[in-house]
Amino acid sequence: MELTAETFKFLAAALAIGAGALGPGIGIGLTALGALQSLGRNPEAQGIIRTNMLVGMAFAESVAIYALVVALIILFVV
Repeated sequence: MELTAETFKFLAAALAIGAGALGPGIGIGLTALGALQSLGRNPEAQGIIRTNMLVGMAFAESVAIYALVVALIILFVV
C-alpha cells in the first residue's frame, strides 16, 4: 500500500465532514429533546418553542454545511 498525497487528501476530507457532522447531529438531537420535554410540560407555548427549536436547528445545520464546504475545498482545491 502506497501512501501518497492523494491518499492523505481523501483522508482529510473524510475526517473534516465526519467530525464536522458529529457535533451538529448531537446538537440537533439535544435541541429536539429539549423542545419535546418543554412541550410536554407547557403545551400552550407550542408556537414559541417550535420557532426557537427550528432556529437552533438551522444554526446547528449550518455548521455541518460549513464542514461539507471545507471537505469539498480539501478535495478539489488543495
